[in-house]
Parts: sequence; structure tokens; C-alpha cells
Amino acid sequence: MHFLPEKIDEYVVAHSQSEPQILQELSRETWQKVLNPRMLSGAFQGRILSMISKLIQPKNVLEIGTYTGYSALSIAEGLHPKGKIYTIDKNEELETLQHKYFKKSGFQNQIQQYVGNALEIIPTIDVKFDLVFIDADKSNYINYFHLIIDKMNAGGIILSDNVLWSGKVVEKLDPKDIDTKVLLEYNKLLNSDERVETVLLPIRDGLTISRMK
Repeated sequence: MHFLPEKIDEYVVAHSQSEPQILQELSRETWQKVLNPRMLSGAFQGRILSMISKLIQPKNVLEIGTYTGYSALSIAEGLHPKGKIYTIDKNEELETLQHKYFKKSGFQNQIQQYVGNALEIIPTIDVKFDLVFIDADKSNYINYFHLIIDKMNAGGIILSDNVLWSGKVVEKLDPKDIDTKVLLEYNKLLNSDERVETVLLPIRDGLTISRMK
């Protein structure tokens, strides 16, 4: 979902850093072989994730929603030399593709893959995080927030994807639309919780940056 006029969006992309070759390959294979390829972070958002990671140089990263590994590899570009990414996805069918590109990237030893329910896995990861990227089932965003908030280092960053949800957050709510309902509550939570300071950016489908105070 793009909220900018097409010509402006094209100009923005044209004047931003291009994605590395390995991510071009991963993107192409995802579109060729995987269901719902629109779930891919994509080149422009990938460069944003890379830039944020390079600014932070996180030692411990949690990613909720691996998909085919594009966002994990984007974040890995800024990872501390001794850093680690813990990435979780419920779809075991994607694990082989993820592993293929993690190995090819050279970050394989710094990326820990988990397959299963993130709500059950997160409490078992006994580290404090400098960066968390939430891009999974929207109905659990609030649950994820409550699980990770006490596992964040001071100054740590929480990135939340799809928070504008194709513009549904400003439309009349369908009572049956649980995802939009939760995202509305989640966006309010991020903006009101005194433990974080938040900026919602209209990038692609909406990306929120929340910083631990």
C-alpha cells in the first residue's frame, strides 16, 4: 500500500539506496515460489530497516515474522559484529528458503531461526533487545508488545509494520474486522504508554518507531 502520489513515490525510491544483489535474488525467488509475496518488506522499506539498524548497531534483535528472511537480512546489515538476530515465524515451509539466503549472506551464524508460536517462544529467549521488529499476525500486536516491553534495553527501538493497514485505520470499523480493531488499539497504546516515545511514519503500509525511554 502506497500513500504517496505515484510520481512522488517513484522519485523517493529512485533517490534512495538500491537493495543489495542478494536481496534482489531473494525477492525474485519469493515472488516466483511463495504464496502472498506482497508480505515481503520490499526494497525501499528494506533500506529503511537497514539504515535504522546501522544507526543503532544492535547487539540483540528480535524479529516477529520472518517470512522469507528479507527484513532479517536488511537488519543484519547494521548488526553489531558480535550481535544476533532471533527471528520467529510460524510457517515451517519457509524455513528452508530462509536458511538458504541466511547462509548465502554470511550472516548465518548470527541469525537464530525459530519456527512456531511467537507468544510461546519469546519468553524462552533470555536476552535483552536493542531492536525489535514486529511484522506478524496483527491480531496479536498488543500481546507481542506486552511480552517484549520488559525485555527491551533502555533506548531500545521497537519497529511495528503495517500500522496503517491499507488505510483501514481511518475508515469506519467493521465489527468483524479483528485485525483493524487491534491495530487501532495498538496505535493508541504506543502513543500513550509512558515507557516509549513514538512516531508513526506513513512509509508503505505504515511503520511506527517507538523508543524506550
